[in-house]
Amino acid sequence: MKSLIAFDLDGTLALSKQPLEADMAEALADLLTVAHVAVISGGDWPQFDKQVASRLPAHADRSRLWLMPTTGTKLYTHGADGWSAVYAELFDAAQKAKILAAFDAALAATGFVPEQTWGERIEDRGSQITFSALGQQAPIHAKESWDPDFAKRKLIQADLRQRLPGLSINMGGATSIDITREGVDKAYGLRKLRDASGIALDAMMFIGDAIFPGGNDYPAKQMGLDTVRVRDPQETLAVIAAIIACQK
Repeated sequence: MKSLIAFDLDGTLALSKQPLEADMAEALADLLTVAHVAVISGGDWPQFDKQVASRLPAHADRSRLWLMPTTGTKLYTHGADGWSAVYAELFDAAQKAKILAAFDAALAATGFVPEQTWGERIEDRGSQITFSALGQQAPIHAKESWDPDFAKRKLIQADLRQRLPGLSINMGGATSIDITREGVDKAYGLRKLRDASGIALDAMMFIGDAIFPGGNDYPAKQMGLDTVRVRDPQETLAVIAAIIACQK
């Protein structure tokens, strides 16, 4: 039995940047009756609020829910006054400027300029800089067809790693690349969660769709956590149902 089940968000609990479907929200509420639940992903708090926090049914035990935006460099918990930040670790201005310049150079060098974009392609999330190839507001159908095998982002990622040594650079979502401080990845976030929750790592399980080398869920596997790789939210629902049956 596991005391805490941690999830990636986009591609795992919901489609990219979309709110939880009603059946997933109910499944998480059911899971919260038998375990703590954490969600760790690259989006910032407003995205977490839109996708997860505001979608849970009224009966969900939010006191057992740990929300970790920007790859775990922020942590939010729920108390008597609602959701509040436990901590937030931010880039300074010089670091941000260096990262933004590296993105411009890497995109020019690799030549991946899409014919159409929707919104800003680079977002400053305070503790994380995120590149979305088609823009922050791109429709799902365009995102899913742009880089389904991760080949384009692997080239951009490799170029960025040459330009930004000492930073963590990982692929996330359908078109994104996330940059955080050195050593900051989902393993880092999960260790921070261990410290904040008091739940040991061997009592945790991680579920995600990008548990492969270079994927932003892979550090959870590398750190030795029990992990389950899923294809999409529908498969996640089946995994949650199996966990609940085993935990009861």
